[in-house]
Amino acid sequence: MIKHFLSLEWKQFTRSASFGKTLGLKLIMVFFALYFIVMFLFLGVAMYPLLKKLFPENDPFVVFNGFIFYWILGDLLMRFFFQKLPVMSVKPLLTVPIKRMNIVNFVLGKSALSFFNFLPLFAIIPFGVTLITKDYNVFTVMVWVFTIILITLINNFLNFIIESLSSKTDLSFLPIILFSGVLYTLNYFEILNISELLAHVILAIANNAVLIIVPVLVLMGLYFSNFKILRSKLFLDNSLKTKTLEVNASNLEWTKKFGDIAPFMQLDLKLLWRNKRPKSSVWMLVFGLLYGLIFYPNPVYQDKPYFYAFVGIFVTGIFLINFGQFIPAWDSGYYKLLMSQNIKYKQYLKSKYTLMTLSVIILFVLSLPYAYFGRKVLLAHFAAAIYNIGVNTYVILFGGSFNRKKIDLNQRAAFNFQGAGAVQWLIGLPLVVLPMAIFALFNAFFSFEIGILVLVLLGLTGIVFHQKLMKFIIDKYLDSKYKMIAAFDQDN
Repeated sequence: MIKHFLSLEWKQFTRSASFGKTLGLKLIMVFFALYFIVMFLFLGVAMYPLLKKLFPENDPFVVFNGFIFYWILGDLLMRFFFQKLPVMSVKPLLTVPIKRMNIVNFVLGKSALSFFNFLPLFAIIPFGVTLITKDYNVFTVMVWVFTIILITLINNFLNFIIESLSSKTDLSFLPIILFSGVLYTLNYFEILNISELLAHVILAIANNAVLIIVPVLVLMGLYFSNFKILRSKLFLDNSLKTKTLEVNASNLEWTKKFGDIAPFMQLDLKLLWRNKRPKSSVWMLVFGLLYGLIFYPNPVYQDKPYFYAFVGIFVTGIFLINFGQFIPAWDSGYYKLLMSQNIKYKQYLKSKYTLMTLSVIILFVLSLPYAYFGRKVLLAHFAAAIYNIGVNTYVILFGGSFNRKKIDLNQRAAFNFQGAGAVQWLIGLPLVVLPMAIFALFNAFFSFEIGILVLVLLGLTGIVFHQKLMKFIIDKYLDSKYKMIAAFDQDN
């Protein structure tokens, strides 16, 4: 049965319409994976002498165990934001005589092979080998290594339970942030010394192998909890609603002032407010507006004005970046229906452009209090807003013509990378890095004001040539129309 599941996974991967783009992205991810493997290997080899140098009076093995609490918290946070349960397209399997328990066991077993579970081994095993060469008991070290492996798997399955429980909220990342923050605070202020307590538990298990039954039982409990949660969802009618809620429809009459693009703007605004995934773009506005507080009060960045352009682009363009990078994938669920109607791409794309432009203007106005940090900050935000309207809006729309990955609007919102492909990774360069580089160049060779002027002129150039740029982008969408329809019709 596992052989058949693996065959189906391989066919789904290679036959997808986004196979070429996904393959390119996976090659990039392989590069980063190799980089982290090398870093962890270096860490594992250097850990013993480093701890011996930093804590000459203490046993490096004991000191290392004192840091495991922080590793568990960091690992859990990274998994929540970047690791997803490797689900299959199970609905077709539910109509054939395959036991649901086999499907669930395969999915959970596949999750155990995650890169997040293997990465710690590249540090733990070299450190364990070093301990053995330093005359530590071989059996004790082996039990310790096995305990760390169990803790890694516990984090793996605990993450999926936390995701399942928090996915029903709009800000699904808040529970894990609060949970981790409370544990860290309790430990930091020594209200409850969790790191020391955990270190004693791990050392006790290493010195008495019988106690390893404790993490084994915890792991089994988490596995069966995940099994129960997934098995309860494996029904063909699971997506059917059992309770009808009254829709709180807002009055969008004001959009009629925008003429023939009003219906599309209403569609986008309703999509933003009624669905989990796009609603995160609205909540991220708060984070974007407060982003400057990380840099402007910090003395380190006072003599680095090129950061002002970066922060300005981010603060005034946070909605443009978050919402725009998935155009037209937001409409992927009904894209075929949308394209079968008597509508023009010009109206469709103009509504997206107008919505993003309005967001930049509103965010610039809301960011005016940053003038407290000086005239240069206000000028940088103004130049960034013009650049976002005159350049980045077109970059976003043009990049959207290469989107081929479908988005499920009802999946959890925060840090959900479903629908993200090579386009979303590459588009960040012209969106953020390019204006920062241009400003830094002119600021270094001329002056701050000249750098601001160049960004403004680039933005105004885009605004002046709006019609020609939009015609070019519309032609690109028309060329890609049927490819996008075919791609969105699949479950990527």
